[in-house]
Amino acid sequence: MSEHLLVIGGGVIGLSCAYELRKRGYQVTVAEQHTCGGQASGAAAGMLAPFSENSEQPDAFFQLCRESLKQFELWQQEIRKVSGMDFEYSRSGSLYVYFHEADRLAMETRQMWQQPYGAEARIVTGDELFQLEPELSRSARGALYYPNETHVYAPHYVKALEQACRNIGVIIYEQAGAISMEEDHSSENAAVVVRLGSGTVLHADRLVLSTGAWSQHWEQALGIKMPVYPIRGQICAYESADVGQLRHMVFCSQGYMVGKANGSLVCGASEDIAGFNTAVTAKGLARLESWNSKLLPTLQEHAPFHQWAGLRPATQDGWPLIGTTLQAKHVLFAVGHYRNGILLSPATARLVADLAGGQSRYYEDTTLKQFIAAFAPDRFS
Repeated sequence: MSEHLLVIGGGVIGLSCAYELRKRGYQVTVAEQHTCGGQASGAAAGMLAPFSENSEQPDAFFQLCRESLKQFELWQQEIRKVSGMDFEYSRSGSLYVYFHEADRLAMETRQMWQQPYGAEARIVTGDELFQLEPELSRSARGALYYPNETHVYAPHYVKALEQACRNIGVIIYEQAGAISMEEDHSSENAAVVVRLGSGTVLHADRLVLSTGAWSQHWEQALGIKMPVYPIRGQICAYESADVGQLRHMVFCSQGYMVGKANGSLVCGASEDIAGFNTAVTAKGLARLESWNSKLLPTLQEHAPFHQWAGLRPATQDGWPLIGTTLQAKHVLFAVGHYRNGILLSPATARLVADLAGGQSRYYEDTTLKQFIAAFAPDRFS
């Protein structure tokens, strides 16, 4: 009988890990406290933009994000095929806009170090900029154009992932309620015993922990410090029919805009620390509307038709916790992806599956060792 892995958490990372592990022959069960994709995953804007969102240096986190973008084309094709479900995957490219000539040097510096990593970026200004995006404010001085960045419609992508898991034999428990680890001396072989809020007891050989912003709940049970904190990201959406459809993802120092195929223009994100409160605030929305209209003047005449918030799981250094620890040998960690859970779903799933099997299928040994060191779950302990 093949090894049984229990995935705690049915967000985009948990489902991706479950799918990849099942593909490799493991028995896989997912336990989700609420509904799969019902937290940060379903609330995300779905941007796959490692170059726009990583501006400083080619560190290990940038490398993981870049690797995941490279994997996403074939990954999303596979998920569509296996699930039998369609979802938006747009090769829109992106523009990182600047408003002062003094900021051009920063864009050129970013372009210079990112080019060897496949950015294919270039500075666009004047008529060329406004031909790419006619609705942009004429106060924009230029933009760094990334032709290869893409985006997905996150709610549909996560639903397709869930269905793909079910179709290949992953067992999923939703609405599981409070989930806890416990000792069960009646099962001599299982290394992991978990009790669901419903009273159901699940036994497995190993555990994959993908509980997002709620990961600190497991610190005491696993004997490891996991400084993962909820950061509230507030987002709003306009009707494209009212304000015009953007052709590209558009970033600036204050946030982003991305047009979706369903006719919405998604704008985000106003971030703050509010515990586990997912309410949208007047202050957060006002901040979004203020910079939105600076970037896209037509927004001044319209109000968002929808506002929402999600809790992003942020670590102290902004990097996820992926891998194993000596304190909890039967646990594989995949938490703390902050703003990049959608983007990092294929790369994280394959990294976790490589670690589970003790061999690398998708990464060279040197790269695998680099990632294991950089994202070590016990680096804060």
